[in-house]
Amino acid sequence: MNAPSLRLVALEITRTCPLACRHCRGDSKDRAYEDELSFGEIAAILENVESFAHPILIITGGEPLTRPDVFEIAACSSALGFLTTLATCGHLLSDGSVTALLGAGVSRISVSLDGAIAETHDRFRGVPGAFDAALRGIAAARRHGLPFQVNSTLTALNARELEPLHDLARSLGAEAFHPFLLVPTGRGRELARSALTPDEYERVLANIARMAACSPLEIKPTCSPNYLRIAVAAGRESGRPPFRPEDPDSLSLSKVRGEPRGMTGGCLGGRGFVFISHRGKVQMCGFLECEAGDLRREGYDLKRIWETSPLFLDVRDTARYRGKCGRCEYVRSCGGCRARAYAAFGDHLGEEPNCTYQPGRRRDGDPVPT
Repeated sequence: MNAPSLRLVALEITRTCPLACRHCRGDSKDRAYEDELSFGEIAAILENVESFAHPILIITGGEPLTRPDVFEIAACSSALGFLTTLATCGHLLSDGSVTALLGAGVSRISVSLDGAIAETHDRFRGVPGAFDAALRGIAAARRHGLPFQVNSTLTALNARELEPLHDLARSLGAEAFHPFLLVPTGRGRELARSALTPDEYERVLANIARMAACSPLEIKPTCSPNYLRIAVAAGRESGRPPFRPEDPDSLSLSKVRGEPRGMTGGCLGGRGFVFISHRGKVQMCGFLECEAGDLRREGYDLKRIWETSPLFLDVRDTARYRGKCGRCEYVRSCGGCRARAYAAFGDHLGEEPNCTYQPGRRRDGDPVPT
């Protein structure tokens, strides 16, 4: 099996973060972490990536702006021709840092807002004043013309603020709104009781689909591979052409909506996306801590890991999936969340626990392959 194209790389340059977010996958703390990748190591990794792919690079953390050489890292990425982005909590965005990010070639940032009001966001983020600090950072980005998107992690604690969060993102001048559906890893395990039930999860995704149909913003749920199945059902109500479940390309948002927005359906982890930890561990995503390879041991050769890792070979072969996912006609275009399956069952090839769909159930306009 040929390795798919590498389209997205998330590079965690540090675990240090001034916040104490309840859902943090990395259990990040406001302290220095030993043995993090040096600038030279990061440059070697990026040069290797450039030898076989030209992905979007997401510089992330922790809080990446706590690292003094973050602007040099961004400039290195941009010089190699990567579309360079950065994920931040917003607290360290200022006129100076925004200007430096633009100078380093950063094309967009994401700022996390987990509540439409200060009370919700601050409780989620574990630090009083977090909401106001994020808004100040967004204001700095807007003053200097740095495009930004708003990311929001949804649980039962804040799902009622979905529409207000969207409206806030729009009023702030965001280009995009990306709702994340909780994956209970890291500190997020403590929120397991506050996770959406499978029925609630599907209702929230249906609400997002309805919102996306009329919003001027780019809307892309994350950690929700079954979203596009739901979006297509919503589209059917509007008379859009039916989705062919045996054809993953027919489930791209551009075809669902008739616009060049969004990405092909299903989880991209190991199939178009890779996560690199602050110590060079390669994972299919930040929420699944199964190691696909160690860049330090492999001489910073991500190409070799991408092409030969047993973990990546596993997740690319949907015939190996177990439970409902293994029987489902949507397995190629959805495939379920591998990290959520691992968190629930200890099996990265297990079924998606948040999916209510019953495989093989014929729906109008959706042929069931034989």
